Amino acid sequence: MATIIVEVMLKPEILDPQGQAVASALPRLGFTFAKSVRQGKRFEIVVDGEPTHAQLAEVEEAAEKLLSNPVIETFVVKVEK
Repeated sequence: MATIIVEVMLKPEILDPQGQAVASALPRLGFTFAKSVRQGKRFEIVVDGEPTHAQLAEVEEAAEKLLSNPVIETFVVKVEK
């Protein structure tokens, strides 16, 4: 079995109010490591065996049509073993 990961993030030019809220809260809680924060989504898709090129192509299509909004988001598909 393998896991195909789809990571979805807002495009850099799109405001991220949730990320900004987290960035504002961190210092109030004593955490000073972050310059900025952006929030995204992660989907884990488990398949039998090693993913084929056809499966990865289907996942790419699903990411473009269902898992993300291509107008405001970008996505990356990768395989995690």
